[in-house]
Amino acid sequence: MTTIELDEYGAAVTVLLPDDVGRVLAASRIVEAAPDPYRPGGWRLRAGGKVGAVALRAPGHSPVTLRIAPKVPVARLFFLIGYAADPRVHRDGEVSVAEREEVLPALAQGFERSLERALRQGVLQGYRYTEEAAPVVRGRIREAEQVKRHHGRAFPVEVAYDDYGTDIMENRLLRAATERLLALPRVPDGVRRRLRHHRGRLLDAQPLTRGIRDLPQWRASRLNLRYQPALRLAETVLRGSSMEHADGRVSVDGYLIDTHKIFEDFVCVALREALAEHGGRSALQARGVHLDEAEAVRMRPDLVWYGNHGDPRAVADAKYKAEKPEGFPEADLYQMLAYCTALGLSDGHLVYARGYGPSATHRVRHAGIRIHQHALALDRSPAELLSSIASIARSMVGGAGTA
Repeated sequence: MTTIELDEYGAAVTVLLPDDVGRVLAASRIVEAAPDPYRPGGWRLRAGGKVGAVALRAPGHSPVTLRIAPKVPVARLFFLIGYAADPRVHRDGEVSVAEREEVLPALAQGFERSLERALRQGVLQGYRYTEEAAPVVRGRIREAEQVKRHHGRAFPVEVAYDDYGTDIMENRLLRAATERLLALPRVPDGVRRRLRHHRGRLLDAQPLTRGIRDLPQWRASRLNLRYQPALRLAETVLRGSSMEHADGRVSVDGYLIDTHKIFEDFVCVALREALAEHGGRSALQARGVHLDEAEAVRMRPDLVWYGNHGDPRAVADAKYKAEKPEGFPEADLYQMLAYCTALGLSDGHLVYARGYGPSATHRVRHAGIRIHQHALALDRSPAELLSSIASIARSMVGGAGTA
């Protein structure tokens, strides 16, 4: 077996790979992959913003395992995930992954512990609205559907009713995340054994349809409070890139998570919490923002802070890594300028991970607009990270004003 170790956004390395494996890596965009012109059979690999592990198998060749380590410690990565999921529970101990050095084992362990706590008082039950064709009348008869589908026949009967039991969306999500992890390699044996036990308790919940693009929605309430940390982690598990590929020659199996999304979710939620102390309200992925007067060009800033009278007071965008596409080198600044112009604000705020973006303030000529670039050091302790976020929030409040 060949094992390749890469670092997130690290230097490119050249490794000997079967051409089929190299081409699959390049096509799947797991990493940047291209043949090395100076080394026959060599492929230059460079990791981007996805971290985790995948295994590739080609006929006639030994398996290749590719591991991509995050820039920040795994425990800190899971603090970011945990805080974005539920700011009320943001201690490292809630996810308890400090002893794990790889992403997937840590994620599986953290989810299993959250799931065990969620199920400790029993499997949650609730009402689920159901529409079906049944042999007996139950609940309300759907008369229009009965006529349209059965053309005057008495049975089956199209009915709608509320069913009380464990087949509710919360349990469906937990079951789906459990089964996703059980299907992946590198989940520790002890964690895998406990996940199988939890899955047995959730079997009355229907499995989610494979290949769905958007996760089913659930609503946080007092009734599912003990489930919420596990549900947030379940969404993280299900939104990760589960690599399953087979083209007849090369099979790919593994799991990757996007550090860009983790960082951006953390920054937005943490800023929202910090700004709450200053009044007003914060909108994440703000709607109703348009670039033009005809409202034909919609924009979705990561966070807009509104005053007590509903007027926009500040805008922020989280960028894990500075965006510099060829021919458009300062895309982030142009985007923030558009946000400030459309919202009528004199200040805009870009938040980067330190090392991937600079700290600076830019005054835009003839516009009266300042764009602030903040750099967040992710290797700091949770308390220091939240203190830095609070400082950014204060600068947003202090600079709030119209252009």
